[in-house]
Amino acid sequence: MSSLVTALVMVSVNKWALNTLALPWTLLWMQMVIAVFLLKVTQYTGLLKMPKIIGETAKALIPLIAINVIGLGVNTLCLVYVDTSFYQIARGLVLPFTVLFAYILLRQPSTKLVLLSCLTVFCGFYTGVTSEINVSHLGIIFGVISSITTSLHAIVIKKSLGAVNNSTLDLVYYNNVLSLVAVTPLIVLSGESAEVSYRLSTEGFAAFHTFLFAGLITGIFGFLVNLASFLQISKTSPTTHMIAGAVRGVIQTLLGYWAFNDIITSGRVLGIFLILGGGALYTWAKDKEMRAKDMDKPTYIPMTQQDLDVEEDDEEINGNNLKA
Repeated sequence: MSSLVTALVMVSVNKWALNTLALPWTLLWMQMVIAVFLLKVTQYTGLLKMPKIIGETAKALIPLIAINVIGLGVNTLCLVYVDTSFYQIARGLVLPFTVLFAYILLRQPSTKLVLLSCLTVFCGFYTGVTSEINVSHLGIIFGVISSITTSLHAIVIKKSLGAVNNSTLDLVYYNNVLSLVAVTPLIVLSGESAEVSYRLSTEGFAAFHTFLFAGLITGIFGFLVNLASFLQISKTSPTTHMIAGAVRGVIQTLLGYWAFNDIITSGRVLGIFLILGGGALYTWAKDKEMRAKDMDKPTYIPMTQQDLDVEEDDEEINGNNLKA
């Protein structure tokens, strides 16, 4: 539930902020500043211990930072050009790209059921895109690029963990700090710094004040969404995670209709339904594969007298420990 709420807040408030002022890189920069600040707060309060930035480690994490910055950037830009209810369709190819890159880069083959789920998702994306008349083609392009970067992100994370001694917390800290450094010059290169300077004047500060408030909210919830996602995946079953994702997609569509007056067409509804259905099929297929692997694991059966003697010794030791 926490992951559902945080994700909905992130998308909705991001859209609200971008509708107020189209400053995607500035919004992203604000969110990263808040994330780094909150990580530092956890360090000063003794809750967590942050690592020191080392040059060699930072150099090894350049691919991760590049994917992260590009992914977050196009993700935000996609939200600038498309409606909230269409956002899920524009970024709907995450699953097919994930399966494709897993085969190309990791040599992980997929079952027919997984391929069927990918086909279902692609049909949902195609139906949703082709049924729209006034949809932004640039928004769709950003959505497809976002799907690619999201798919690559998980693979790059796995390869980057070795650079930080397999510490997830260290990787999170490096990722946020270095991404903040990388995004900062983009505000100037994109021309947003001039707009920010203008908005800081008395004449244009009213709209910028709303933008700052929205950025503060999304920054805090962006920090929490990682924790919420981790707790949801680690504490619940894949089926529960799948249901939460489906519910989030439906609520996000309804929220776009209610809060932003999005137009809900039959093609859009069918596209979202197929994307969610393909995702559900994929989750069920992978859960079925995992259960089959667990059942195929051989149960240890003592075959020799030596094995039996070891088991008897272990039982005797455990019994003596209990008596003590």
